[in-house]
Amino acid sequence: MIGTYKPKHLKSLLIIVIYLFCNALNAQLVNIESKRMQSDSVRFALKSDLLFDYTDNNGDYLFQLGSNLTTQFKSKDLQKIFFFIGNYKLIRSNEKDFQNNWFFHLRYNQKLTSLFRVEAFIQNQNNTKLTITSRNLIGAGIRLKLISSEMTRVYVGNAYMYEIEKIAETGQHFYNHRNSTYLSSTHSFKKTSLNFTETIYFQPLYKNFGNHRVLLQVKAELPLTEVISLSALYNFSYNSFPAVNDIDRSSNLSLGITFNI
Repeated sequence: MIGTYKPKHLKSLLIIVIYLFCNALNAQLVNIESKRMQSDSVRFALKSDLLFDYTDNNGDYLFQLGSNLTTQFKSKDLQKIFFFIGNYKLIRSNEKDFQNNWFFHLRYNQKLTSLFRVEAFIQNQNNTKLTITSRNLIGAGIRLKLISSEMTRVYVGNAYMYEIEKIAETGQHFYNHRNSTYLSSTHSFKKTSLNFTETIYFQPLYKNFGNHRVLLQVKAELPLTEVISLSALYNFSYNSFPAVNDIDRSSNLSLGITFNI
């Protein structure tokens, strides 16, 4: 017997799909390399987007709000870089949040030689759907340009981070000294203007390497105009938290449009 179609059933299914997708998409470890703006002579750059959506079917509503901002400013001599990333995402239905998170990152980069750079950064992020619901950190380190050609750039970096993590469910706070090491490469293709960025991060505690985070990311961006680009992003993350006997794993592939100013 064929059942009667009910919009609210479809609505519930849609909410579940969105919840699962977004939960996989938002790991606590964020790849700053994919956000950097690799432009040697441009002093100011900005990328931004905003999403607002409200749907109501027979009293069952779905509200979505999302915003992203990435901006970079260089000094007149192009040796100093101030870099900011901010985003906020909310998905709510019938007074229940399926996603509610934000992320802010401010970084200072000082070029000392063609090879050597120093960096300092602060970061705040919150995600109510992860084991570690809140994470705040401050850090500093070095960044080396291993390869620099017209089509390819390769960087390696290492930094010290002091972080404060919180588990909302138990009220626990963790005060950690963590290391962050990454290897990143960017490749450009002249004929198509296609850009690839690949990055791998490893972030263990100094006192316990069993408490660590790993992120592998591949990003492709294809400009359509000077302002609009098609983008594809693949993430794989692994987060180990022995203190709470929990492990978070996630992988996802996403496609989208990027606006550049």
